[in-house]
Amino acid sequence: MEQKKKKSTLTTIGIDHATNRLIDKFCKRYNLKKGEVVRLAFGYLDKASINPSDPPESVKSELAKINKRQDDLIRFIRHFEEEQLNPMVKATHAISLKFDATVKNLGTKIDSEIAASKENIQTISTKMENGFNKQEELIQKISEKMNLLYHFHKDKMNQLFNLIALYAELAACGITESKKKERLKEEITNLINSNQ
Repeated sequence: MEQKKKKSTLTTIGIDHATNRLIDKFCKRYNLKKGEVVRLAFGYLDKASINPSDPPESVKSELAKINKRQDDLIRFIRHFEEEQLNPMVKATHAISLKFDATVKNLGTKIDSEIAASKENIQTISTKMENGFNKQEELIQKISEKMNLLYHFHKDKMNQLFNLIALYAELAACGITESKKKERLKEEITNLINSNQ
């Protein structure tokens, strides 16, 4: 019963002598039988989606079409690079420069605040020596100022770390995350403006 299933029905087709010679030529060249040549040829036509009644003009013309498509794609990529990527790189560079300037300004402000705090502490300690009777009040003032200074420095450092985190998140954004980038830029600007 299995042998009957394996047998395929053979059919014949009528072809002219020129086509027969062409098939014989392929049979000799590739060491195939006529039926195999016909089967493989039709398989190729089917896979390549070639209409046998309208074959391609030549391989050169098909390659020219492919090259034209590649050139169109390259033009599109270059246009995208000029219109989208280059402005994004420039914007990122500008943000980086602004970030550097902001960090330098914050460092200068913190240094000046520390210097002012040192002067305040020295003044307070001198007053402590001069006014021994008011020692408790002065100690309380020193404690409050040191607490304020501590909170001031802590707030400034938190703002600096938040700014660094926002820039890192902005730098990690992909090309297609423009809304997220705009939101991050706005947060950065707000954070920078709140420090000034």
